[in-house]
Amino acid sequence: MTDLINILLRMALYVDLLLLFGVALFGVYNAAPPLRFRPMLRAMALIGVVLSAAGLVLMTRTMSGETEFAALWPHLQMMLFETDVGVAWAVRMFALVVVMIWPCVWLASITGALALASMAWSGHGAMDGAWHLLSDILHLLAAGAWMGAMLALVLMSRLDALFSEARIRSLADAVKRFEGVGAAIVLILSVTGVLNYLFIIGPKLGDVLLGTYGILLTIKVVLFAGMLVLAALNRFHLGPSLEQALRDGQHQVAANALRRSVSVEFGIALLIVALVAWLGTLGPDAG
Repeated sequence: MTDLINILLRMALYVDLLLLFGVALFGVYNAAPPLRFRPMLRAMALIGVVLSAAGLVLMTRTMSGETEFAALWPHLQMMLFETDVGVAWAVRMFALVVVMIWPCVWLASITGALALASMAWSGHGAMDGAWHLLSDILHLLAAGAWMGAMLALVLMSRLDALFSEARIRSLADAVKRFEGVGAAIVLILSVTGVLNYLFIIGPKLGDVLLGTYGILLTIKVVLFAGMLVLAALNRFHLGPSLEQALRDGQHQVAANALRRSVSVEFGIALLIVALVAWLGTLGPDAG
């Protein structure tokens, strides 16, 4: 039961921090889309603080075996002040508090990146040296940029906004601006994904892929491939179709098609994050 709670808590924290950074970054490279960024970013930062605090307590309880707070407190102090995980946790909390106080998109994109990068210290990369850690951080940042953009596009294309031609035009512009960013994201995710596999497992397949870790990793790769297909559909068909529909004055169908595609893409991304949260609790030799 504790393992399940840990996985769910890790998943929630990953999703929150990925979206915090990604939505803020989306606000940086998009010229004022019709989204209220400040309340959204402040809420994500607050959720991140709560989840981070709960995660630290749960991790310390699991490692120490203590359940009473009085007995747990010395272990919490040791975790905070004597471990790299504690340092990363403190950095994350500082970054999140900054976003809560001043949730502008430029600052939130920087501090959000810092908070998200701190999650790498609780994964496999923290144990394998600087290059693996850097690869993990880049992988997280690219994933956050993708997920944040998907959420922003879903919100921009929600049904009550599709009756305004100005909103739909803003959506089409946002999709077009995301093209270059999206290409860079796919490249970084692909390269760092391969590097992380080599760091963790090595240049082999073997029996690893037959165990729980390998099966989950395979599912993750298949889902990522599905996201690439949808991203290509958005880039080469639905986005241009929306622009053409705007010129023709018949934009409702094209906007709805784009909304459905992006929503499915975002849903797949959430499934991938769930798998990442699970994989982070396993080793490559897990059967």
